[in-house]
Amino acid sequence: MALSDVALCARALVMIGVNPIASFAEETVEAEVAGMLYPALRDGMLAAYPWRFAARGMWLPRRGRDDDAAETPPDGLQEFALPGDFIRLLALETEGSALPEFELRKGVVACAGRRAYLRYVGRMAEASFPVWFDMALIARLAAEFCLPLTESTSRAEYLHKRADDLFHQARLADAQQSTPRRIEDFPLLEARG
Repeated sequence: MALSDVALCARALVMIGVNPIASFAEETVEAEVAGMLYPALRDGMLAAYPWRFAARGMWLPRRGRDDDAAETPPDGLQEFALPGDFIRLLALETEGSALPEFELRKGVVACAGRRAYLRYVGRMAEASFPVWFDMALIARLAAEFCLPLTESTSRAEYLHKRADDLFHQARLADAQQSTPRRIEDFPLLEARG
């Protein structure tokens, strides 16, 4: 669909029966509500599932320390800076193996490795969203915009159910975007012969 953030919000506003917006800067209640809620709702939708279309990977830079004499922090963990588009951690590896211990801290990930490769869900341009995610996001926006703009709890409840249904459909569509993993070395399969 290649929709912008404003276009996504405008479609959600139409779904609840109010006037669409052309900009977040408009001096209308609809623009104010959409502008306040949209960023958190978008990031929440991206964080809610390990979307393949939003998955990224990169070697993380080690965070510089003020005290060069201290090679390792007191807790023994190295700190690596998270990328600016980071939303959700999917996996953390070092030199081909998973890191058993890590901790997310404000803007960094701390782990016992000397190098860290991060697989994560990242924030991306709305025009890059696939159609199934657009539809689920529009439904979620409509559900969240409904109560402050219409004060209709019954309509809001219906829209929340619809948003949940579209979210599940989007998850299914995203999961079908790669070859299914083959199950290997599973005791029950080996017992069958």
